[in-house]
Amino acid sequence: MSDQPPDLSKLRIDRSTPVTRKPRLRRWLMIGLAAVLVLGGIAWRTATAPVPVEVGSVSLAYPSQGYTLLNATGYVVAQRKASVASKATGRLEWLGVREGSPVTEGEIIARLENRDVTAQMEQAAANVQVAQANLGQGEAELHEAERAFKRSEDLLRQNFVSQSAHDTAGARLEKARANIASLKAGIMASQAALRNAQVALDQTLIRAPFTGVVLTKNANVGDNITPFSAAADTKGAVLVMADMSTLEVEADVSESNIGKVKVGQPCEIQLDALPGVRLLGSVSRLVPTVDRSKATVLVKIRFLDPDPRVLPEMSAKVAFLDKEVPAAERAPRLALPAAAIAQRDGRAVAYAVRSGRAAETPVTAGGKIGDLTEIAEGALKAGDKVVLRPGDRLHDGARVVVPAK
Repeated sequence: MSDQPPDLSKLRIDRSTPVTRKPRLRRWLMIGLAAVLVLGGIAWRTATAPVPVEVGSVSLAYPSQGYTLLNATGYVVAQRKASVASKATGRLEWLGVREGSPVTEGEIIARLENRDVTAQMEQAAANVQVAQANLGQGEAELHEAERAFKRSEDLLRQNFVSQSAHDTAGARLEKARANIASLKAGIMASQAALRNAQVALDQTLIRAPFTGVVLTKNANVGDNITPFSAAADTKGAVLVMADMSTLEVEADVSESNIGKVKVGQPCEIQLDALPGVRLLGSVSRLVPTVDRSKATVLVKIRFLDPDPRVLPEMSAKVAFLDKEVPAAERAPRLALPAAAIAQRDGRAVAYAVRSGRAAETPVTAGGKIGDLTEIAEGALKAGDKVVLRPGDRLHDGARVVVPAK
């Protein structure tokens, strides 16, 4: 073995020799991979982006819509309505009703202060008694005069009295008879005065003119009441009442459509206060004049099935029908727009919008109800939103969005 140390200079790297670079394959691979990812992302976003759709509503529809010739709006009114007042003037002392109180014809519902009128009536009644007492006294005097005249006749035939004395007895009898007629006339006059006082007293009692319900109360106890409320700080009508059995709907119909309306024509009445109720009605009469400012004719529709919930001045919609609705078709049916029904694999389906996604729901279509189609079977319910004219791109679970209008 040599004792010389190793020559480390031979271990140096010779940097003067050129290095051959590999092709840029890796870079192109990276670029291609990025392109694939971008395209895949775009495709994914396109596939999962919300589909803009137009929606309609599932609603309860009435088969009678298919019989409707004409629609009109109006209000419920009572044909028998009165503002109840008093012919007398005075302070309201008692009021026995309030809003909504039922009253019967002739019932006393209010009273004015009537102590002065009562005193006048009592005085008139006393005058009648005085006149009757005077008549009794006059009748007694008449009987006495008749007896005296008869005695005078007997005595005259026997020449016990003179002719002048007999004439005096006859004059007394005639005077007694005339006094009776005067007393009877006095009784009639005093009785007329009594009736007048009774009428005056009765005018302080306010009675219901017919059977009905109190709608509004216009006066309170202590108010001064005058017949026409002509004075300051006074009230005229004490209350307003109506006969609820005479409720009708008054609707304005355009004069161009009045030919479609006739007396006795069946109608359906829908009140805004009772949106889920359809009441049967019939045309009662047409007011034979045209409102030139609105070019309408007033048509009055009576209720065939009165409802106690119907109140005066309720707004109403009236559908004039071409024929009476059968009893089997008076109930509402679930329906949706015909454009919401699509065919998928030979099945009729509708797409309900729930939580921003389309839920495919099989349905069985029934008959037509106007512009809607009845749903004979299906899991939809009233108020559901459904996609109109769903395209082939729409599928169960797809995200949907309703564009803002």
